[in-house]
Amino acid sequence: MADTHDKTEEPTSKRLEDARNKGQIARSRELSTALVLLFSAITLFILGRDIGIAMYRIMERMFTLSKDETYDYNHMFQAWGYAFSEIAIPVISYLLIVAIAGFYGSIALGGYNWSWQSAQPKMSKLNPINGLKRMFGPNGLVELLKAIAKFVIVACITYMVLSFFQDEALHLDMELYPRNIYHALELIGWSFIIICCAMLPIAAFDAPYQKYKHHEEMKMTKQEVKDERKNAEGDPLVKSRIRRLQFQAAARRMMQEVPKADVIVTNPTHYSVAIKYEDNGNRAPVVVAKGVDELAMHIRKIADAHQVPIIQSPMLARSIYYTTEVDEEIPEKLFMAVAQVLAYVFQLKKFKKGRGRRPKPLSKDLPIPPELRH
Repeated sequence: MADTHDKTEEPTSKRLEDARNKGQIARSRELSTALVLLFSAITLFILGRDIGIAMYRIMERMFTLSKDETYDYNHMFQAWGYAFSEIAIPVISYLLIVAIAGFYGSIALGGYNWSWQSAQPKMSKLNPINGLKRMFGPNGLVELLKAIAKFVIVACITYMVLSFFQDEALHLDMELYPRNIYHALELIGWSFIIICCAMLPIAAFDAPYQKYKHHEEMKMTKQEVKDERKNAEGDPLVKSRIRRLQFQAAARRMMQEVPKADVIVTNPTHYSVAIKYEDNGNRAPVVVAKGVDELAMHIRKIADAHQVPIIQSPMLARSIYYTTEVDEEIPEKLFMAVAQVLAYVFQLKKFKKGRGRRPKPLSKDLPIPPELRH
């Protein structure tokens, strides 16, 4: 395993995605706990009066049962139904809000994520040596400091709250019933809220720390970045060989089309472009093969072997080579220049067959737009 100090590179998107699929995301238990406790306290404070009234009515009903009702099973079930109907709405509302707070607290940092891999049992988690490393490592020290901080902060806040509400709590027995019950619930609600607020500073520290810790764990070494790029893009040697084979296959296909060309336009030393024109008028002249250096020489050899006319026009050869791919039509701006070359070639063929006069030499200054000159 790579040393933590060697992990100097930022995690790639693939590494983060793989970690997320494995369930490795930033989570803060302190944030989740703080949200659950705080929402529980606020909900209890809001619904505490309704719960107290429901409890009062239930106790009032149960303590006023007649002798006949205590021995009648039907009245017993009716009493249960009455108790449930009184307490159900406030209690279910409380539990629902707490459940929502718990769910949101668990996904507040890192977002929602479900991974079967993280749910699978792992024997490594049962290894006592790994457990000792977690306990006495840097993470264990941080967890210990957080536990001590929670204890100290909660203990101090609890002491302050009890001291503040001490007089009111001691005088509850002097208040009339059921006012004393409502007052007690109010004191409990405020105490619960204040004590739960003590978790907020710890959560505010833990959430950024967990995010930072996860980011540091996801960092990569230079070798890991290279390996990932190689796996994603393929081995450069293999890719180079594939490109070479593809080029050779494309070159063979082009060479098969050279004998079908009407003319080869060349720069005598570097460029060769094979052009074919079908006089049915459906398409403009098409480049069937092109190449530079050795491939250009090979095109000229095949053209010589099959008696395909070769015309030297360096500027036109370079312009067609850089603006037109194989099996593409000549650009419209080069129509005039290519038309002059084809007209010269067709007239030359007729002359050789004895059907016409020798054509005039092809102009060296063909009409090639400045923007297409190379």
